[in-house]
Amino acid sequence: MTALYDVAGIGNAIVDVIAQCDDAFLAKEGLTKGSMALIDPARAGTLYDAMAAGIEASGGSVANTMAGIASFGGKAAYIGKVADDQLGRVFRHDMKAIGCVFTTPALAEGPATAQSLINVTPDAQRTMSTYLGACVELTSADVDPEIIEAAQISYLEGYLFDPPEARRAFAKAAALAHGSGRKIAMTLSDSFMVDRHRSALLPFIETQCDIVFANDAEVCSLFETDDFDAAVKALAERCEIAAITRGEKGSIAASSGQLYEISAYPVEKVVDTTGAGDQYAAGFLYGLSQGLPLPVCGQLGSLAAAEVIDHYGPRPQVNLRELAAKNGL
Repeated sequence: MTALYDVAGIGNAIVDVIAQCDDAFLAKEGLTKGSMALIDPARAGTLYDAMAAGIEASGGSVANTMAGIASFGGKAAYIGKVADDQLGRVFRHDMKAIGCVFTTPALAEGPATAQSLINVTPDAQRTMSTYLGACVELTSADVDPEIIEAAQISYLEGYLFDPPEARRAFAKAAALAHGSGRKIAMTLSDSFMVDRHRSALLPFIETQCDIVFANDAEVCSLFETDDFDAAVKALAERCEIAAITRGEKGSIAASSGQLYEISAYPVEKVVDTTGAGDQYAAGFLYGLSQGLPLPVCGQLGSLAAAEVIDHYGPRPQVNLRELAAKNGL
């Protein structure tokens, strides 16, 4: 069956609030630099009031990846839960505006649309405090078989491993995808998430995931080791393709016993690392959907990551398809 979509994503539908800060602000607010912490509505209100003026943009890790895939010219679909409120309507408009199919029904009653309050220090590290709101209301009923069965690859957001209902949504998506001869990809999202769910993540990866994305901290956390090479080898043995990012050191793609080292694209000035991993996944997944070799997939990912870290915000500000062509990809 011909695929209608290159990639379908399932993730937390979040509106990002991004502001600059210094290390003193993080210390004053009790924030751990470079981490993602879950907060309640009251804390979201006080932290928002304390933050500097910033920008607001639709975000969420996998939603950002879908935006990147659309920018490459890929066909993308998204499954995520927003509330029937102003931010929810903004999120839905933004997804449709980039050409991404987004038909998940809004939550009529209950918590508000999720927000991620992101403080960026001068070294471009982002510290995220996230109120999940309506995100945690995503259930297996929201997983549309017509979307998953029609996508070459379905991409799952590791952050959604927190709510049990979302895990059931993942299991349904994996069954639908594999039943249709499609692939399942997953991002580990955050080392703290990996710490919380390691015992459930490992068997899910081994039995349900074809492609896994992680950064160096996440893959080492998954296998409780400081030996990066050993962690990469362990992950590659558990899935068809492993893609591991290492910041300025580039990335590694591993498959069928082969290891490919991919250089990072040079950036004149790193402004904000928000969305770097998301856009790397966008380039890599788009390349896979087009049947490109793994090193080229990694180069597309590195190019997209380089574009997004030289400006504020987690989504590309230029056409990635045109940028790739200019760089001979």
